[in-house]
Formats: sequence, C-alpha cells, structure tokens
Amino acid sequence: MKPEAVIFDIGNVLLRWDPEGFYDREIGEDRRRALFAETGLAQMNEAVDAGAPFRASVEALAGRHPAHAGAIRLWYDRWHDIASPPIEGAIRLRDCLRAKGIPVFALTNFGDESWDHALTRYGFLAEFDRLYISGRLRLVKPDPVLYAHVEADCGIAPDRLLFADDRAENIVTAANRGWRTHQVETWQGLARRLVAEGLLTPGEAGL
Repeated sequence: MKPEAVIFDIGNVLLRWDPEGFYDREIGEDRRRALFAETGLAQMNEAVDAGAPFRASVEALAGRHPAHAGAIRLWYDRWHDIASPPIEGAIRLRDCLRAKGIPVFALTNFGDESWDHALTRYGFLAEFDRLYISGRLRLVKPDPVLYAHVEADCGIAPDRLLFADDRAENIVTAANRGWRTHQVETWQGLARRLVAEGLLTPGEAGL
C-alpha cells in the first residue's frame, strides 16, 4: 500500500546546508578550520537545535572568543546565506504531494528562533501539514523519542510513513521503528522514490 504521509528533513533536502563551504568562501579554508576547532561553533548550533536561544547563543560564543568574534557573528548575521540556496526540485515535489492531498510533514533539527528567522526569507517552510522542529520539542534526531512523538501526534502507522533525510543515522532510527525511508542525495533520487511508491507520476515528479 502507498504511504499515507511523506516526512521531509529540511537541511540538504529542501534547503542547502553547508556552513563549512560558506566560511571557506568568506574567510578561507585555513581560518575556517581554526574557527571551528577553537570555538565549538558547530556544537553551539547543536545546542540551538536542542532548544538554546539562537542570537543569544551566537553572541555568547563571540564573547568567549574575541579573536573570532566577527566570524562567529556571521552565523546569525549571514544565516540566510549559510542556509542557501533552496533546493527547488525538492520543493516542487513537496508542493505536488500537497496538491494531490498527500500530507507532508517536516521533521528537522532546527532551532526554534532560527526557524522563525528562516521564515523571514524562506516562506515555503511554513507550507507543511505538521511541523516537528527539534528546538521546539527539545528532542533532536536521531533520538527515538522524537520519532515516537511524531507517530503519536500524527496517528499514522510507522509503515505508512515515508521519511526523506540526508543523514544515515537519522534514517537508521526511522527504519528501526518501521518507517519507510529514503536517504536523500539528490532531489531526482527522491523523485524516483516517490514515483516508485505510487505517490507521483514521472511527469508530476519532473522526471
């Protein structure tokens, strides 16, 4: 039987997420490596995903590392350039599913404040039937408790959920709970999976 709902991750599924590439372009690879190694910038973002405040966390980290303060503040000031560009092919797939009456959910590691910040430029992020945002739920993938919350909230059997995510560890947890899964490498690959599941025709999927 067909899936009853499709669950989308956001980073590298609907919106490109490559902080290292952004910083390499802005300050050079050597300085970026030092920045990430000496400041814990990535760990700060993980804390934001788990519910810590966005701008205040960036400012606090900048205050602890004055030599890197300017680069750290780019994480907030240039966030829309870090999370860029939208993956238009995948967004069209999401929109086509919705147009056919197939529920689409977002399940993403994303800060509460940073989600609202993202919406100021990327309005398409609001267009889901259900939102499961780690920073709001204080649960982060791949914690199985988060997946259990999704199941309980939507009321759909695990084997009727199709989950698209770019990270293997997130896919493994979903698969262990009985979800159908697709590890995203390209939007075209996701399109082919949606066709194989009988959710879209090749023409609808852009193939």
